[in-house]
Amino acid sequence: MEIKTFGVIGSGQMGNGIAQVAAASGLEVLMSDIKEEFTQKGRNAIGKNLNRMVEKGKLEKGDGYAILDRVKTTTNLEDMSGVDFVVEAAVEQEDLKFKIFEDLDRICAPEVILSTNTSSIPIGRIAAQTGRPDKVIGMHFMNPVPVMKLVEVIRGLATSEETFEQTWALSKKFGKTPAEANDYPGFIANRILMPMINEAIFCLYQSVGKAEDIDTVMKLGMNHPLGPLALADLIGLDTCLAIMETLYDGFKDPKYRPCPLLRKYVETGWLGRKSGKGFYEYSR
Repeated sequence: MEIKTFGVIGSGQMGNGIAQVAAASGLEVLMSDIKEEFTQKGRNAIGKNLNRMVEKGKLEKGDGYAILDRVKTTTNLEDMSGVDFVVEAAVEQEDLKFKIFEDLDRICAPEVILSTNTSSIPIGRIAAQTGRPDKVIGMHFMNPVPVMKLVEVIRGLATSEETFEQTWALSKKFGKTPAEANDYPGFIANRILMPMINEAIFCLYQSVGKAEDIDTVMKLGMNHPLGPLALADLIGLDTCLAIMETLYDGFKDPKYRPCPLLRKYVETGWLGRKSGKGFYEYSR
């Protein structure tokens, strides 16, 4: 099946980034969310990203306008009935994702692949909410999507080879480098990354070092471009907590126990960059 129209569920940081790279590849994009203010904010974010690229000489102004023009928005999930491929990029809440996939299974044509950008929730568990588990797959982009080259392509137990190959090819069409992962909690990226971030939070919690020093050690000592606490703020501390809880629940191994300080920050509403405060403070 030729993919010409691409649906994105969710217009937040990940959703609008995925919509941008899909539109930049020449696809017509439909980006949905529950409120118009969310979809407009997401589309505006794409416009700002494209303008920055124009200012830096990485994109012609006319091309930027053309990319943005290919991104349409909706607050009605039923409008996804006309797309050829869908990626879900809603918040990392299992019940919400289950409901979205149940609805998409009803709305979308039988041949349409339903992919998820989940950071950690098993693909098989999501696929079980549909009548097409062979056409459900993980397509896990990295943040920020327009910049990061990696896409984890995750097979569920029932995912067909055809679904995998189409998703792999689409990742390449987007200018990304796909990597294959099998269906375990956290997959590859977050099974490795999140325990490291969690351990950095434990270092802060136990006063091993201040946030700036912990990040400096990892940047200069381990050549990381961003320290783990600053990275957690970028990802969103609520998302980090959700992933750690999925790992802990999935493996029942105490090494995945979320740091109490991480939980306390999330309960306080200190979620990182998106709330203006996390391990660091940000102007909003």
